[in-house]
Amino acid sequence: MKRRTSPDSPLLFEEVPLVPDFRLELKARKAGHWPVAGADEAGRGPLAGPVVAAAVILDPKRIPEGLNDSKQLSAQKREELFVQILATATVSIASSSSTRIDETDIRKASLDAMRRAICGLSVSAQYVLTDGLDVPTGLACPGQAVVKGDARSVSIAAASIVAKVTRDRMMARAHLVFPQYGFAAHAGYGTAQHRSGIERHGPCSLHRMSFRPLRKDGVELGANEEMLGE
Repeated sequence: MKRRTSPDSPLLFEEVPLVPDFRLELKARKAGHWPVAGADEAGRGPLAGPVVAAAVILDPKRIPEGLNDSKQLSAQKREELFVQILATATVSIASSSSTRIDETDIRKASLDAMRRAICGLSVSAQYVLTDGLDVPTGLACPGQAVVKGDARSVSIAAASIVAKVTRDRMMARAHLVFPQYGFAAHAGYGTAQHRSGIERHGPCSLHRMSFRPLRKDGVELGANEEMLGE
């Protein structure tokens, strides 16, 4: 009987967590593109509320410590970094409403918000790094889509934090208007509490009527898009 032995280099056989750094930005700078903006969005998956995008140009001499994918950080840490990013970087934020999402689809609405965030920067980016598979069309500069970008680029990580904190704050304010759904607790995601609120009170103006289970025609969205992204 053949015995299996443990590999002498276990890290080669396990997934090593990614840690964002500034290498992609420096590579673009070396190619003659500067400044470089990172862009990301928050809120692709919820049943209610907008999708929010942010674009961030970091100051290489004042990069906040601890930048990472917003989903890997506590709410308190995100809030702390949000303040630091706004104090040290060039930042722009844009959103697409639930109405816009229903009129187009979540992918198009997300990319449109990202495009507007990038174009809204007070300092024009000469290169853009975006999280995911797509670069928005209609930009005045080239860009690169980076899979798991918020775990690879500090600029994208910073954008993910700004987008996430901004959206969470928006949904906390929405809770004051529509307390019956518990938006402050789940930010519009399809939790049991949220679904119970919809069953008892019906949907409100913030709900995405093109998303299941709100969508009533029985047609599934392509590739379950409402479940993609954050």
